[in-house]
Amino acid sequence: MKSPMSEWIPALICGAYFLGSVPFGYLIVRLVRGVDIRETGSGSIGATNVVRAMGKRWGILVFALDVAKGFLPALAGMRIGSPAVACCAGLAAVAGHNWPCFLAFRGGKGVATSCGVVLAVFPPGLAAGLAAWAVSLKLWRYVSLSSMIGGAALLAAALAFQDEPFGADLPVTVLAVTAAALSVIRHRANVGRLLKGTEPRVGGS
Repeated sequence: MKSPMSEWIPALICGAYFLGSVPFGYLIVRLVRGVDIRETGSGSIGATNVVRAMGKRWGILVFALDVAKGFLPALAGMRIGSPAVACCAGLAAVAGHNWPCFLAFRGGKGVATSCGVVLAVFPPGLAAGLAAWAVSLKLWRYVSLSSMIGGAALLAAALAFQDEPFGADLPVTVLAVTAAALSVIRHRANVGRLLKGTEPRVGGS
């Protein structure tokens, strides 16, 4: 029998993309400093680049807003549908952040928004990813490398901590695979700089 809420699923996924497309980093830096964040630092609209441009306080604010962009659609998906719907809505929000329609499809790397999605659908995976991120950052002080290691830890957690990662829990596994892959793809320029030894460290070299 069709769920009475299922008719809202297409609207939820479309709405998730548009919510994800709201470029909080770009808007805050533009409003406060009158600067285009895409022309500063790495050119990303995400929290890490906002920290470089405006400091930690503003970076934390942008991070929280970007997390919310992923968390709210995924949570709504859990409420009106299923983990599969939640993962689809969450990935739509991540796609909106990475390729926002409001900024000619030039966005961020999707790490914070992905954290919000995972918080809604698979909290143990978020805990594993954040722990790996924190350890990596402590050891090597590269945000980009730590983000990719966090994505790998999320995938490992999805395979290790779920009862049926390739069965009933497959949507979360697909989410983890996609998030881990995007963390590498969106950081490909950083990978090049890491290999050359030119990637900036937290706190300077």
